[in-house]
Amino acid sequence: MNKLIFLDKLGCTSEYPIQAWIFSRFAPILAVVMMTLMCSCNGGNKFKVSGTVDGAGDTTVLYLETNLNGMWYPIDSVSTDGDKFSFKADAIDYPNIYRLVHGEDAIYFPIDSIDNLEINTDIKNFAENYTISGSVDAERMMKFDKELAKFVKAGDFSSEAFKKWKEATSRELVSDAKSIVSYYIVNKYIGTKPLYDPEDNSDFKIIGAVTNAFSAYRPNDPRTPYLIEAYKDKLRIRRAANGNIARDTIQAPQTGILDFSLSDKMGKLQSFKEVCSQGKVVILNFTIQNESFSPSLNKLLNDVFNKYHSKGLEIYQVSFDDDETTWRRAVARLPWIVTRDSNGVVTALLYNVTEIPMIYLINRKGDIVGRVENIDLLEDTLKKYL
Repeated sequence: MNKLIFLDKLGCTSEYPIQAWIFSRFAPILAVVMMTLMCSCNGGNKFKVSGTVDGAGDTTVLYLETNLNGMWYPIDSVSTDGDKFSFKADAIDYPNIYRLVHGEDAIYFPIDSIDNLEINTDIKNFAENYTISGSVDAERMMKFDKELAKFVKAGDFSSEAFKKWKEATSRELVSDAKSIVSYYIVNKYIGTKPLYDPEDNSDFKIIGAVTNAFSAYRPNDPRTPYLIEAYKDKLRIRRAANGNIARDTIQAPQTGILDFSLSDKMGKLQSFKEVCSQGKVVILNFTIQNESFSPSLNKLLNDVFNKYHSKGLEIYQVSFDDDETTWRRAVARLPWIVTRDSNGVVTALLYNVTEIPMIYLINRKGDIVGRVENIDLLEDTLKKYL
């Protein structure tokens, strides 16, 4: 029977070997970073996990565990007292995944700072017949795990029901990609197979959305640099293996606009989804400022921007320039939203960027309506939507 596990991108579980695409080259420093994560206490504050295990009596041993370098290890253990149990541990600076363990069964949940969670279950169906209360994230994770467990138990991964469930899960995940629960979901494994497979284009976009969200909203989280490096490594592999990727329009109907946030030239974080929600027609342009085509491209964009901005046109430009100084010099006088995504690590796979420059059009409803193949036809195409 397939076993549901959480495989942290920072490493592997004790049960399954680390996948080739994860961070084997960071292993020497990984333990130090994760130990810092676990030991960064908040002034003596504690989080609490308590509850009941029906049928446990006074002799059942439970373990509270967390993850370090991909290995689960116990923080504490207790024996139930009349079916009741309680753990307390030092609060940490960043949300993390924990699990309550009895024998070979585990209940997974997130902890953020000084959460006070209550878990109620029974000894015979420990990891199935349980409830968690005390935080929205914990309840969301419980709902996800229980729904996935039903498909696992039925061996039902090719049905229309599973497909629709995963699409719904993806929509919810992208809507709050910076959440520790979203991080947990994209690292969920069914046996040795990831629920979100980095080899699958659609799944990798979802992984990219989480990577981007952590980069934008959790820059100091110890997971963030490793998420970014893993994404970059996988991106290089995919580019090398797929040199002739088909140049089609983005296909992501199950998630709609895939949000990303990048800092503009003034240092303001610009959410692409937010820009697209303002009822404007949006040009999404991927480019490199330090290329010979850039001046003529920017002149064309400037012409249409000046002509149609008052009629509801916005431009969101993403530059893949490595050098920030060169980029700032090039965009200093551009009047639209200009951002920089070095090497395309945040956006390239999200929007199937297979050539530079690349332009997508988004209508007033926030739908991607196509890709502009011929830059000379940009204005004529814009008129259809303005």
